[in-house]
Amino acid sequence: MEFLNDMALFVEVVKARSFRGAADILGMPNSTLSRRIGLLEKMIGLRLLHRTTRKIEVTEAGQIYYERCKRIVDEARLAHEQLGEMLAQPSGVLRASLPVDFAVTYMAPLIAEFASLYPGITFDFDLASRRVDLVSEPFDVAIRIGEPENSQLIARPLAVLPRYLYASPGYLARAGEPIDPADLERHERLGIVQAGTWVLHDGTRTARISIGDRFTLNSIGMVRRLAVLDMGIIMLAEGMVADDLAGGRLCRILPRWRGDPISVYAVTETRLLPAKTQRFIEFLQERLGRS
Repeated sequence: MEFLNDMALFVEVVKARSFRGAADILGMPNSTLSRRIGLLEKMIGLRLLHRTTRKIEVTEAGQIYYERCKRIVDEARLAHEQLGEMLAQPSGVLRASLPVDFAVTYMAPLIAEFASLYPGITFDFDLASRRVDLVSEPFDVAIRIGEPENSQLIARPLAVLPRYLYASPGYLARAGEPIDPADLERHERLGIVQAGTWVLHDGTRTARISIGDRFTLNSIGMVRRLAVLDMGIIMLAEGMVADDLAGGRLCRILPRWRGDPISVYAVTETRLLPAKTQRFIEFLQERLGRS
């Protein structure tokens, strides 16, 4: 890289026919520029310039070298510009694995916004419940909920989402509204079966409430739907129930209490990412980080 920089300096000196003129254009000391060209001549073993008190003269070898350097420098600048354009507007197929319920209820508006920002990207999303193998399968990134597994994969944090308690107006009219976490024991509590227990905090106190056993579920979407249908109380991140809150189908209860937050990660096989993947992760970090 330094050798290429010295070639670019030599090109500017020849164009200006003066060290001082080139130094003014480049914004560097005249002495530094002269020393760098001297080192270049020593490195290639050729006299490129004859120095006089007023101007420089290009040797025959220097003219040949100048023409080749100019072509190389121009091509490098063009490649740099094209790379900048590619990074600004990446293209290609983005293959991502997404948790189905989180993608549908939370990420869909974000994906639509990202797609409008980068029209050159096409999308291949896998919303299966299984965890894909990023090493053996052709995915660019996987979005995962919960603490990352101890593996060789690269996990980039996207957000930490607080969770709150919600119920439908119909359910609360029938069962009454709890005023303390202990009251939850007499209510229908709908949760993901793997969770087992809700841990609630109000800033000073902590309460642990076991989820109900009437429904055994492994779908956030189904949990939310049952709550809308007046079947019980749920604990989810606000973004997952935003539409139901806006439509009055759910309302928040025990507002001073919140559940343990959930962490969201972007997982990749490597740290060296193509522009499409890097932009997608950066976008999600910005948008989800606001939640």
